[in-house]
Amino acid sequence: MIDARAIIDPSAQLGDGVEVGPWTLIGPDVVIGDGCVIGPHAVIKGPTRMGAGNRIFQFATIGEDTPALAYRGEPTRLEIGDGNVFREGVTVHRGMEQGQGATIVGSHGLFMAYVHIGHDCTVGDHVIMANNASVSGHCTVGDHANFGGYAGVPQFRAIGAHAHIAGMSLVLKDVPAYVTVAGNPAAAVGMNVEGMRRRGYAPELIGILRGAFKTLYRSGLTAEEACQQLRREHADCPEVERFVASVEASEVGVIRPRRGSD
Repeated sequence: MIDARAIIDPSAQLGDGVEVGPWTLIGPDVVIGDGCVIGPHAVIKGPTRMGAGNRIFQFATIGEDTPALAYRGEPTRLEIGDGNVFREGVTVHRGMEQGQGATIVGSHGLFMAYVHIGHDCTVGDHVIMANNASVSGHCTVGDHANFGGYAGVPQFRAIGAHAHIAGMSLVLKDVPAYVTVAGNPAAAVGMNVEGMRRRGYAPELIGILRGAFKTLYRSGLTAEEACQQLRREHADCPEVERFVASVEASEVGVIRPRRGSD
């Protein structure tokens, strides 16, 4: 299952049942978990640790040095969980010393053709990024976040869990959990109702979260006041707590809506 034309450093560690296609390069200090499938013409550089059951398609580059000008060649890491799919031409860069020293990708993500994950990002589980979507360095992406094609996120931004970034959007502020944003520059247009339905959220819960959106953006309250009110009204709702916490954690400010949203 290891093609004779692949180039694999003797120090690389490959688990049971790993497949490697022709003309793929696997460098030193790379650990690949059981059952991973690496297609042809891929490049995996270390230090990189990859869990089980991942699939990497042709021309993907995983664990390359970041091109950030502050990077000076120091040893940094890439950590990847289980069951991810990295399609054609995906690039995932390791961290750098001025960041957290590591880029971290969770499990069961789908990263479609030419997606880019920059240095020192932390990407959660079950994240979907459509073709050419990109997150720059130092970003965080919550579980179940979903990106349309060609969406772009600059450095030091946070995308909340269950958020949806519409295709072609340029995200200049943090996106709270469950919120859908669209446009260039992107604006909040409502809650990610379709995503919640697909994950089995009850209609009553979806209604509560839609109300939370209106409290934050339409009530005339400050963000602090809105968060306090939501905690008082929904103290027993973990989903509202997730939404509120993502607003409170923002260091650059949360994205604002356009008139007439939701």
